[in-house]
Amino acid sequence: MPLHSDDPKSVGGYRLLDRLGAGGMGVVYRARARSGRDVAIKVVHAQYAADAVFRARFRQEIAAVRKVSGAFTAPVLDADPEAARPWMATQYVPGPSLARRIRDRGALPDAELGRLALGLVEALRDIHRAGVVHRDLKPANVLLAEDGPRVIDFGISRAAENHQTLTETGQMIGTPPFMSPEQLVDARTVGPASDVFSLGSLLVYAVTGRGPFDTDSPYLTAYRVVHDAPVLDGVAPTLRGLLERCLAKDPADRPGLDELAREFTTVLPESAEGDPATLALRADRLPPVEVTRSVTVVDPPGPTRPRRVRPLLAATGTVGAVALGLTAYLTLGPGWAQSADRSGSSTSASSRWVAPPSGWKPWQTTVYETAGRGVRTTPKAQADGLRGGPVCQVDQGAVYCAGDGILPVRLDGRTGETVWRAGSPASVTGDDSSRFEVIGIRDDAVLVQQEPPGEGATRVFAFDTATGDRLWDRAVNNAWADVFVSGDLVVIPEGDGTSVTARSPRTGASRWTERLPAKHFCVITEAAGKLYLHCSPEEAPQNSLVMELHRAAGPARRLPVPGKAIYFGTFDGRLLFLDLTQDKDGNTLLGQEAPYAGIRLVDPATGADSTTKLAEEYAGQVTLANGTLWFATSSGQVTAVSARTGRPLWQTPTSLEQPSEATYDPRTRAVYLASASGRVGALDAKKGTLLWDTLPRAQSNDTEWGAGRVRLLDGALVATTPGGTVFSLDPAHPERKPHSG
Repeated sequence: MPLHSDDPKSVGGYRLLDRLGAGGMGVVYRARARSGRDVAIKVVHAQYAADAVFRARFRQEIAAVRKVSGAFTAPVLDADPEAARPWMATQYVPGPSLARRIRDRGALPDAELGRLALGLVEALRDIHRAGVVHRDLKPANVLLAEDGPRVIDFGISRAAENHQTLTETGQMIGTPPFMSPEQLVDARTVGPASDVFSLGSLLVYAVTGRGPFDTDSPYLTAYRVVHDAPVLDGVAPTLRGLLERCLAKDPADRPGLDELAREFTTVLPESAEGDPATLALRADRLPPVEVTRSVTVVDPPGPTRPRRVRPLLAATGTVGAVALGLTAYLTLGPGWAQSADRSGSSTSASSRWVAPPSGWKPWQTTVYETAGRGVRTTPKAQADGLRGGPVCQVDQGAVYCAGDGILPVRLDGRTGETVWRAGSPASVTGDDSSRFEVIGIRDDAVLVQQEPPGEGATRVFAFDTATGDRLWDRAVNNAWADVFVSGDLVVIPEGDGTSVTARSPRTGASRWTERLPAKHFCVITEAAGKLYLHCSPEEAPQNSLVMELHRAAGPARRLPVPGKAIYFGTFDGRLLFLDLTQDKDGNTLLGQEAPYAGIRLVDPATGADSTTKLAEEYAGQVTLANGTLWFATSSGQVTAVSARTGRPLWQTPTSLEQPSEATYDPRTRAVYLASASGRVGALDAKKGTLLWDTLPRAQSNDTEWGAGRVRLLDGALVATTPGGTVFSLDPAHPERKPHSG
């Protein structure tokens, strides 16, 4: 992935080349040393650098990785845990992760499986020999180099002799489908045998393309890891018995690495001759390894101490919080535990939330489920073709979603049931590769805009909210303006693109037409019940203007808006723009998270404008509501800024990766955000306090694209993931398990 505009140019003397990944803890870059050698550099997010506990954890990670060296691990080359933003450089391994290899090409053949299994055993031997337990052996942490696998990311490992475990606060760490039972039941007792269990789960995934405990819910997956037998369908009989022993619930019943090495060379003979992994693992060359499993007893918290354990299953009371390594360290406010067991909740906390609608219960579904009306099923979009997840809108208790290759579907907001599906894209466009976005629901019509691939024709469609039947459609010429929905109008640029026509959402009938300024790119905005055009000349985009659209009498006044600014909404009856930051040469900085320098307010009636400089430059997804600007960056940091003064009100780091725009709910006085992995977080709108966050809901490992914005549903919340999952939760009890819609 390319570097972002706010990424540093170098770290510790290493020149950054591109991004390899990002998550709740930090960003991983590919960088180049002065010698020309490529390395992978993990840089901690700025908001965690001041956290003494987090910095101590990062020092422990560096110490753990420095202890490990071997042919099948990525050694640490350089590090600075005391830097302003701590960083660590490791060997760069050119090759895909096992997760991507399985996703792109399916299960491994026997020869590749043998090489993988033996290489991982050798890697674990090196790790355990150093007195370290990895604790998060999963497909994303295994890279497939030409000469064998490499185990990476010791971010949640611990030294086996270290009695100060990472779970002393009650926070358990790992990835549910590949965690061992002891990690979920009592993480303080975890030893080397836990990695053997994870190895067994990983190899089942490599053979079958799914884990032995997989379900649609991380809650149920964790339960199965602790209580159920593994599902080994598709595993060859010669390998099944060995993997069953690896997946034994009791750590004492699992085979050691020496035994695994001997057994793998027997049951996977295709890789037994000449393979470097096999030669390194011949039993007569394996010295014994002894690692003592330490157990630390931690006193339970007293009645006045906030609970830090996130219950996964209230019925068992044994499964605790699960964090996701680099991609998602969960940080919980006390409100989570209170909502889980209803103990200790205060009157003010309980009165914050609004009851969901009658008959509602938590649900989770996808946009691909069978519909009760219309086209019943549709093929799931190919992952390589996804440009983002579904976009959903909520109206009168119903949820309407569309996306890549998906015409709108209506979901029952109370149950998640798919009420109707409008049809297949080919039925209205002639192909299945367009993206559709719900842009509004007006007058019992769902308005949808098509985004075709390439240079195909764009259209606006209207579908009946009750039946999903198509009502009308019109071609769109968005060369000079975009479609806009307001009140009982949908305004569409048509013809040669130099005019816009306002139409009835229900019938498509024309209401009025108006010309656009010649050779101007225009955005339609709304303030005080009137529509305005914010237009920039093609040849001089820095000289913008604002004009009222469709004045009742006389030509519209053209009001100049100096500077490069982006419109975000209205404040005190004025249009609010954010000025983009400029470099020393006066060029505007652009990019995915280009920073903003100031707030510009324009009176649409007189053209009078005022500019307020922001206290500092802010970047990220922007939401304007209740006189506040909320900035959410890809690292998960959320900043609230006064729209009147430009001064920060609060700034809160969260563990949400690639969060959506914030959604403000005036009834609960809370701000909600969703992450690409399907996690939802709630913050107090006034103080910025993290109220709670949830486990991931994504049904796919592909979280490259950001999540859809959280929608409000009469006291409940609705959110989506890039892979097509749609779910609804109660903000008063976000931990409650959803049922299948």
